[in-house]
Amino acid sequence: MSEIVLDVDGLTVGYRTRGKVHRTVHEVSFAVPKGGAVALVGESGSGKSTLANVVLRLAAPNAVIEAGEVTYNGESLSTASTARLRALRGNDIAYVPQDPANSLNPVRTIESQLLETLAVTGSAHDGSATVVELLTEVGIPRPAEVATRYPHQLSGGMLQRVLIASAIAARPTLLIADEPTSALDVTVQRRVLDLLDHLRGELGSSLLLITHDLALAKERCDDLVVLEAGRVQETGSAAVVFENPTSDYTRSLLADVPALNADKFGKLTAAPVQQSGSAVRIVDVSKRFARGGVLALDGVNLNVGRGTTHAIVGESGSGKTTLARLILGLDHPTSGEVFIDGAQLDHSKPESLHDARRRLQLVYQNPFVSLDPTYTAAQSVAEPLLRYRIGTRASRAAKARELLTLVGLPAAAHDSLPKRLSGGQRQRVAIARALALEPEVLVLDEPTSALDVTVQAQILELLVALQHELGSTYLLISHDLGVVRQIADDITVLRHGIVVESGSARDVFAAPTQDYTRDLIESVPGWAESGARDTVPA
Repeated sequence: MSEIVLDVDGLTVGYRTRGKVHRTVHEVSFAVPKGGAVALVGESGSGKSTLANVVLRLAAPNAVIEAGEVTYNGESLSTASTARLRALRGNDIAYVPQDPANSLNPVRTIESQLLETLAVTGSAHDGSATVVELLTEVGIPRPAEVATRYPHQLSGGMLQRVLIASAIAARPTLLIADEPTSALDVTVQRRVLDLLDHLRGELGSSLLLITHDLALAKERCDDLVVLEAGRVQETGSAAVVFENPTSDYTRSLLADVPALNADKFGKLTAAPVQQSGSAVRIVDVSKRFARGGVLALDGVNLNVGRGTTHAIVGESGSGKTTLARLILGLDHPTSGEVFIDGAQLDHSKPESLHDARRRLQLVYQNPFVSLDPTYTAAQSVAEPLLRYRIGTRASRAAKARELLTLVGLPAAAHDSLPKRLSGGQRQRVAIARALALEPEVLVLDEPTSALDVTVQAQILELLVALQHELGSTYLLISHDLGVVRQIADDITVLRHGIVVESGSARDVFAAPTQDYTRDLIESVPGWAESGARDTVPA
């Protein structure tokens, strides 16, 4: 029997509010063996992060452990002194948080922050030389140069590697990683996870991975613990859980993972969409930013057929967002032309931009940020109509409720503020708002990346249904090839501002012509086992 590093036994946790304790975790038990990898899987509100915080004794002051025990190498963490906990957290148990941008001090260099970690943990080190060794160990190129930089000067993948370098500085026995790759591109995600696997092998560390991505959990972990509303729905080896899930909840999660359901909407096996003209056309567009002279786009050509979904994919820095801003008229190209529904976008004429922005609407990545917190759902949807002076107050209100019903928001939520809505409901409001002006094109900027897989599946189903009903054209900006594979008709792959591949989704996924595209596709967790290749006609 394997030696147990972390043992959680019958843990029940609640939060005290106004004198009452509201339970969020109910009798949860699991164990992490020495050198093993265990994934805690579940949607938002399932209790994953609460469990991690209780294990680390970092839970909020109003958290109440009503029952259960947490032990590390046989030693109780529930009753350990504060001094002992600090020693364990610094040297034996390491934590890799989800958001590297908010986990590092923006006004201090990478070197100074890693030196502080080394000092706090009492790790033997040789100053800057040890920092360079740590950065080298986590695969950062030019580590001496990176050590002198500030967090804002590094990419998300580099920042996550810095956090991992900080976590392994004291050679911990247990790594707890909370959604360590959810904000990263698929290729960077793969490299970070490969790094964690390598470090586990080198250090003999155990891993507790907190994630909502079942495909990733299966690919990277030995065992899974599936949580729903703070209760364990399923536990066992990753292979067994995937091949023979015993709970309806797990089966539902598996059915909603884009990477494991390649052709859920029949996009890849359906006959090619017959295009009746171009909704958006980009001709030899280049964009060079004055500051630094950075060439963000270089001779890009793009044709988005009416009634189709055209995906723009690529890693961070590939030029996806810049291209979207040019199409929306929020920026102007250095050279080249942008046509919307056959009419050239002329930045020298305000009326041209005004008309174009009515025909194109944007659905943002984060619905909580994109909605005015002081507006109800109905007011948010009616606001574009008011801005363009369309209809009367009564007709705008009626139109807003009609659209909210169309996107599946319950009538009881029409007068709710964003803070009273779930993430999926907020995104439905954002989509309804984008439809208010009856645009020809919706620009979807990572519209599901901030959502759990179940909610993500609901939004994707909604978008596909709306496209069939309204004949909408979608320009999808995404780094999630799993989502792209489900709903895109055509794909354009960008790298460093250059189109490296473009064509139908069927052709690109079946037989990519470029190594970069192949790397993007094969980096999707679960791709190799999803049977996706078999669903795509050659």
